[in-house]
Amino acid sequence: MGKLNVAILRYLTSEDFRVLTAIEMGMKNHELVPESLAAQIANLRYGGVHKLLKELCRHRLLSYERGKNYDGYRLTNAGYDYLALKVLAQRGTVTSFGNQIGVGKESNIYIVANDDGDSACLKLHRLGRTCFRNIKSKRDYHQHRKSPSWLYLSRISATREYAYMKALYDGGFPVPKPIDFNRHCVVMELVEGGPLCGVHKVDDVGLLYDELMNLIVKLGNHGVIHSDFNEFNVMITNSGKPILIDFPQMISTEHVEAATYFERDVKCVRDFFKRRFAYESELYPTFHDILREDCIDVEIKASGLTKQMEKDLLKEMGMIEVEDEETEDECSENASEEDKSTDESEINCVQLQVENSVRSEFMCTSKETFVNAKVNGKKDSIVKSLEDYIIEEGVKNIDINKSVKSLTSIKSYDSNEKQNEETINSVFDDTETSDVEEFSDSRSMYSNMTNTTIAPELIKKKVKIALEKRGKKEQSKRILVKGEANAVTRTRRENRDIIKQSTGIWGWE
Repeated sequence: MGKLNVAILRYLTSEDFRVLTAIEMGMKNHELVPESLAAQIANLRYGGVHKLLKELCRHRLLSYERGKNYDGYRLTNAGYDYLALKVLAQRGTVTSFGNQIGVGKESNIYIVANDDGDSACLKLHRLGRTCFRNIKSKRDYHQHRKSPSWLYLSRISATREYAYMKALYDGGFPVPKPIDFNRHCVVMELVEGGPLCGVHKVDDVGLLYDELMNLIVKLGNHGVIHSDFNEFNVMITNSGKPILIDFPQMISTEHVEAATYFERDVKCVRDFFKRRFAYESELYPTFHDILREDCIDVEIKASGLTKQMEKDLLKEMGMIEVEDEETEDECSENASEEDKSTDESEINCVQLQVENSVRSEFMCTSKETFVNAKVNGKKDSIVKSLEDYIIEEGVKNIDINKSVKSLTSIKSYDSNEKQNEETINSVFDDTETSDVEEFSDSRSMYSNMTNTTIAPELIKKKVKIALEKRGKKEQSKRILVKGEANAVTRTRRENRDIIKQSTGIWGWE
């Protein structure tokens, strides 16, 4: 995580960035991306992915790691920086790169310029440093995730800061003007001044103290709390105007611990003025002094705000009407009921069509058996033997894949019904003419049978087996590392070497 060197950026080709992007995409579900997967995602026209990966590793944009069970490539912070800077350069936001002007526990700050030569501030989020790794308890970036990468958490932090900054700037707060962002990079207006921690003399200490306290209360009135309001996150311009920076940790005033964070911000300002300027005032705001005027926390989905809280706040502010909300709830309930009914009808249709496919496929195979059977005038025994044959003998060789593919419309179900009737008619028409009347009765009896001929459990079982087979076919083949020694092969080779070296102990030759 050292100083960023962008000298190599101008010499990288489109293929290099394509390989970097492939590694980035592969890291969504891989800790280390195999070379074969990177080649598949990059899909270069003339190949050569192995050579490009080695060059990028030499420039420390990628890192090749050999684990105990698997090998692969990982995107470094410099490589992630290059991807973001490439996009910002294509947009014309950043065309020149300057010196580093600040380092924080979770960010690096540089001076950049655009096509017109206007200076701006570039903030690169760097989550994962040793001094600040307790992200899970300090921030809610993880949510339901167990262990996401630091690069992804840096991207979330940058996205949140840009959203907060834009909302506050539009609301008239003294914050830098947001310009652009990509991945973990945020470009904002360059403040001509320095942090409050470097200020030792102020013309009017009481006025500055009041401005900062009023700013804390104004943020609370708009529904947000800075949560890190101190001398390091307040810039003082050359004219003495305070500018607020650093917003990823902001929370809503509806947060469970909102009062604690609000009082901590106030205490930080009071302690600094007492320590630096020997100024102590008895007048300071409390959390109960907040009077909500706007809903910035609802606009940017601030931390600690639930959906029900959003509805209640919008109702109190008069942004939505109760009638509209009730109608929306009714519509949602009706939609859910309709979805349930459609789902049930689809399930019934599936069961019927699977059963019909069973009949249609096995009527042809069982035709000769039932035609040659002796007819004794017992209609019930004929129908019963037909059902038993389908369930016990014919179901073993059923091809459910055909029936699953034909479950897209009700027309296929109607065609299967007609086919079943024709098959059954052909079975009974081939018998002796003397028993036509008896077969006509049994034929009408069978055509009126319901879908209880085949047990639902049997249908579900066959459908489950078919879906499992389809899933196995769709699974991609096992990906092996190409161009590098496979982890399994390397382990076996090491074991063979150990065995050869240990033969002298037992006296073997």
